[in-house]
Amino acid sequence: MAGGRSELRARRIPEATVLRLPVYQRILSELIRGGRSMVSSDELAGLAGVNAAKVRKDLSFLGSLGTRGSGYDANFLVAQIERALGADRAWPIIVVGIGNLGRALVNSAGFSSHGFTVAAAYDIDPSVIGTRVGHVVVRHIKELEQLPVDGDRAIGVVATPAPAAQEVADALVTVGVTAILNFAPTVLSVPPTVWLRHVDLSIELQVLAFYQSRGAGDRDHLGLPSRSLPSPPVSPHQADPSGEVPAPATLPCAVASQSPRPTAVPSPRRSAPGL
Repeated sequence: MAGGRSELRARRIPEATVLRLPVYQRILSELIRGGRSMVSSDELAGLAGVNAAKVRKDLSFLGSLGTRGSGYDANFLVAQIERALGADRAWPIIVVGIGNLGRALVNSAGFSSHGFTVAAAYDIDPSVIGTRVGHVVVRHIKELEQLPVDGDRAIGVVATPAPAAQEVADALVTVGVTAILNFAPTVLSVPPTVWLRHVDLSIELQVLAFYQSRGAGDRDHLGLPSRSLPSPPVSPHQADPSGEVPAPATLPCAVASQSPRPTAVPSPRRSAPGL
């Protein structure tokens, strides 16, 4: 196992491939639950909405996993994908902002099924502080310095209104968090040692509206499968100039930095790329 991890560290995986790996993982898991033991690249490609050559190229970054004429062992393949994504380890989640969205995230069963555990929750609302959401008690954001886990091993989730999001991100960075998932509808600035991803539902709706307004004609012209649309480019804050990221990506749909933890937010702030 150690040798396998060393090989993965030495390999470079394009960000686009990292974004597709969790899709393959989910499809494979569903096939396994249905009793399947083998899967072909053609079948995996059809279910993922890409072409078979792209599937084979993506999986080649994980090693020689398939057998010509037989396909892939589904259980072995999903284990290799989970290892590459870091889903074979436990990752503590720190949620800041316990409104409707924050509560839904804390109570999400999907976290635990992928190795993520909500370790702490924070807010500033007196009516929320001290209450229990899921299995955690909501603390005041001022208590963030007493983080119950190592900051550089945690993933911060910003689920606050837009005006408070940058201040929350700054606070997370100060306590050593080096990976942040932002749900607030605003652009955040973080140091180059911090991985940042944005999830903005309004952007996703705008993308769908763009294609919907043009009808099936444009979809056929673009060669898009009926159930898949290209995602807008949302890149980690410090994208590699080559467009690639280190192979042992530690988050599905994201990657983690192995740089020294930051101690402060630099000034002036820079705008996040890809938005």
